[in-house]
Amino acid sequence: MEVNENCDVYSFGVVTLEVIMGKHPGDLISLLSSSSSSSATTSTTHGILLKDVLDQRLEPPRNQVARIVASVAKLAFACLETNPQSRPTMQQISRELSIKRSPLSEMFGEITLGQLLV
Repeated sequence: MEVNENCDVYSFGVVTLEVIMGKHPGDLISLLSSSSSSSATTSTTHGILLKDVLDQRLEPPRNQVARIVASVAKLAFACLETNPQSRPTMQQISRELSIKRSPLSEMFGEITLGQLLV
């Protein structure tokens, strides 16, 4: 395996999900990778609520924090794209993380993983 920025970006996505989930995201990653090949799994993945994959030991995020968590999760999922060329670069990730976020237009508890997957 060649170590390059695409590997670093994928690792960033895994670690980011591990931080917000409070555990290794292996099962979720497997589900996401199988959803790219199966429409039944895709519909299942799209129905999973973001709040249900977050660390349940913590209070659900509110206000600006909820927007940040949703955008960071979306960024993490982009880093896990099956095709390495479809993943963002670390420079794009850095830029995305520094953007000031506006309030969520939808209720945090209603955001699905499907809405975050690009």
